[in-house]
Amino acid sequence: MTPRVQMLEGSSLTELRTRARALGGASRSYCPPFALVAFYDGPVGVDIERVVECDARFADSITAPAEPACTTDREIISRWSGKEALAKALGDAVAYDPRRLEAPDGWAGGVNGAWRAAELALPDGFCGWLCWKEAC
Repeated sequence: MTPRVQMLEGSSLTELRTRARALGGASRSYCPPFALVAFYDGPVGVDIERVVECDARFADSITAPAEPACTTDREIISRWSGKEALAKALGDAVAYDPRRLEAPDGWAGGVNGAWRAAELALPDGFCGWLCWKEAC
């Protein structure tokens, strides 16, 4: 079963948080004017980010040694978003060093063992990822 993701639109972070929390869900992410809420019966993580200008230091700080370099701001932000979604699904986004996580954008067919990943179709200027662990 694939997780379900609901996107909310709102005028403020406070409004988005209130509405997203009221929905429940297993994972939430906020980037005004949008929020994402993921629903699933197992480990899941979702992330949304605004595509902004990035410098080489940021790209280097999130890229694992075996990963190819990103060449555009969108690629960098997408990689970050994928790693954030994966870290949330693993249990604690703050506990994981992005340079030690393999980005879902490099998983063949969005599969890595029991883990699955999908880049989300979002409005222009935003990117996001959904990561989850398939039930065995």
